[in-house]
Amino acid sequence: MHTKEEKLEAVGRLLDIMDRLRAECPWNGEQTHDSLRQLTLEEVFELSDAVLSRNDSDTEKELGDLLLHIVFYAKIAEEKGLYDIADIATRECEKMIFRHPHVFAGGGRTDAKTVSEQWELRKLKEREGKHILDGVPESAPSVLKAMQIQRKVRDVGFDWESRPDVWAKVREEIAEFEAEARKLDEGDSATAHERAEEELGDVMFALINAARLYDIDPEVALSRTCRKFRRRFDYLEDRTIRSGRLLHSMSLPEMDEIWEEAKSKGL
Repeated sequence: MHTKEEKLEAVGRLLDIMDRLRAECPWNGEQTHDSLRQLTLEEVFELSDAVLSRNDSDTEKELGDLLLHIVFYAKIAEEKGLYDIADIATRECEKMIFRHPHVFAGGGRTDAKTVSEQWELRKLKEREGKHILDGVPESAPSVLKAMQIQRKVRDVGFDWESRPDVWAKVREEIAEFEAEARKLDEGDSATAHERAEEELGDVMFALINAARLYDIDPEVALSRTCRKFRRRFDYLEDRTIRSGRLLHSMSLPEMDEIWEEAKSKGL
């Protein structure tokens, strides 16, 4: 591992490279915070994939890409006279010191649960005049947004008294969604579709709540299911092509037979 001096030198080199890119590269020179936003989201998801796959080499690479974006945003803001990378780091340092009095103010050792409770209380002090849920990004993916909302209200005591209590709510929401979905079978109107959509949202919110209570990350769980489905469907597609057929020419029972074969192989 590197010394602190070597780490600072590497970050300084990245800052120097960004200065040149903004001055000498036409593409980099044209970028704005708005144009970078979607690219940054893509980098975050690529980092997430690397972490989930437990690929340390890819994780290192994606962390570098994300670090570059942070430096990029800071450079654009610096050019506008708003703030620079030092301001960003200083503000974050001050926030961490404020939120960790047990470390920086001689508060003594404590347990993780107490630290979490104190963290939320100190965040509330920072948000004077704001609502608890104001910090949840509106543009966040819906599963992540639901998890953040549920965790924030949990931290102020708005939660199920015991984990099994959540299942009655899950069953209630599924029944309500099914009732509204059946109405669509009778005739698809805009109102019926909107009601079914709302009830489906309630089902998903309730299931995410259940996952949280049982310490299961619904984003990870759904990602694993998507990867599993893709493996099995790829197998189905490959087997079909090798037999000289096309998927759309096969019956559902024929496809199901190959699908079950994929499952039996552990895919």
